Amino acid sequence: MDKVNQIVQVIYEGGVVLIATDTVYGLAALPTSEEAVSKIYRLKERPENMFLPIMVAEMNDLEKLGLDINDNAKKIFQSELVPGAITFVLGFKDESLKPQWLQGREEIATRIPNNGLLLSVLRETGPLLVTSANRHGISHTPNNVKDILKELNGSPDLIIEEGEGKEMPSTIINCRYNPPVIERLGLISLDVINKILDDE
Repeated sequence: MDKVNQIVQVIYEGGVVLIATDTVYGLAALPTSEEAVSKIYRLKERPENMFLPIMVAEMNDLEKLGLDINDNAKKIFQSELVPGAITFVLGFKDESLKPQWLQGREEIATRIPNNGLLLSVLRETGPLLVTSANRHGISHTPNNVKDILKELNGSPDLIIEEGEGKEMPSTIINCRYNPPVIERLGLISLDVINKILDDE
């Protein structure tokens, strides 16, 4: 069994996978699996009233969820920054398309990662909940699997080690506002984002 199929199988069985992204290591799970979602919260000791971000393989996956990809979001999605280390906060345009696992949310944080293995998995599974593999309340995510496992409350169901991850997370941009608001500066600088948004 190749690595992609192995990861997909564990995810479909309701497991949590520790996997490298193009930024920090992440914990990935199927959003429709209550068991897997609960395990992510336990591993991170994260309050369950705090929503988890999602990752997708392409913009079309977000449109199928009824999300509002406005002009500012489209500019960045269609730039060289995507796939990459930029997380979008988006609202909903069509509530009728919103799946059950997104009920109760007014917005989601989402990203298309620039990591070949993870993208291959996402093309098989569709949207996944993927959150940084660190304990809640600690902003820094260790850049190696050994230190990550020391920090987590328990162990993921599958561990995929791909060397050292980056120590800086993605930049978060809230596209529900006009102009968009940077909620966290990460690997992508404000200047780079502004240049794309200002480029007519």
